[in-house]
Amino acid sequence: MTEQRLSYKEVSALLAQSMEPLARDLLPGGRRAGAEWTAGSVAGEAGTRLSVHLHGAKAGIWKDFAENIGGDALDLVAACLTGGNLPEAYRWACNYLGLTADTDITIRRAEIKRQAEEAQKEQSEAEKKNRASARKLWLSAQENILETPVAAYLLSRGIDLERLNHAPHALRFSPEHYCAEIKAPLPAMLAAITDLDGRIIALHQTWLSQHGGQWTKAQLECAKKVRGRFSGGCIRLRKGSAGTPLNKITPAETVAIGEGIETCLSVALACPELRILAAVSLSNLGAVRLPDSAKNVLILADRDDAPAAKKGLQKAIDLHMQAGRDVRVAKPPKGKDFNDAIR
Repeated sequence: MTEQRLSYKEVSALLAQSMEPLARDLLPGGRRAGAEWTAGSVAGEAGTRLSVHLHGAKAGIWKDFAENIGGDALDLVAACLTGGNLPEAYRWACNYLGLTADTDITIRRAEIKRQAEEAQKEQSEAEKKNRASARKLWLSAQENILETPVAAYLLSRGIDLERLNHAPHALRFSPEHYCAEIKAPLPAMLAAITDLDGRIIALHQTWLSQHGGQWTKAQLECAKKVRGRFSGGCIRLRKGSAGTPLNKITPAETVAIGEGIETCLSVALACPELRILAAVSLSNLGAVRLPDSAKNVLILADRDDAPAAKKGLQKAIDLHMQAGRDVRVAKPPKGKDFNDAIR
């Protein structure tokens, strides 16, 4: 017998079909940033710590990066309006969508299925375009970053590339890289995010500008952004003393994995013998795909006592241990991260 009541998942899918107006209602202080709606928190103030996908197969999926919470469209309703109470959020959503006892559930379910199939197709096509765009942008950028604003920016962060035997091949310089926030080009440091086979799957972008004669991150609300999905990928910054490709790692070798480029390069200066990868985000720290031969992982953790950060770090440790690896954690002797420690 057909269930005469839509499930929580089905109602969430209906909400996601018109995600932008819903996001505007739930997070009135936020704003649209490309294909996402950003806000400071579930309270709805301005900011960038929370983002909501507006279109495609991921429509309605949201994450508060400061609190390390997230979910689907119905979860967002609950977080914003009902204090996390899902049954109450479900009732609100049904009223918002105009669902009544007279609603033909069979028709709505068919609509949900059709929309989901279309969204998945659109998402797949968008991902292909994003990957192709990421490769094209990186390949068209300047390969030699020495004596460029990229090198000057890193030096302002205490990272002297001249101290390394060579600059990271994953980093490039673009003198005019389009920034959607100001709708104009700016100089930028571009980093290739690659999968286990070395294919570029996404692009890490850091926009730069001069202030007081010094190159720094551009004064934007969001000076760093990633183009494309990067889960499981990483920025390969150092091969270490082994000097071999990542897929040729031996069981005896240790691979160090940190979050940001600057943090990882700071460690590279002190420990040039290490193979070092930047995971880009805390959530990807444990998801970076490594070959089966990788048996020793050193996590370059931030000194962050926030509950969400501790939870994220423990999750990364657990994921690597579940993959059969020995895991050690290194934290900076001072400051929040290793870049703070060298300055």
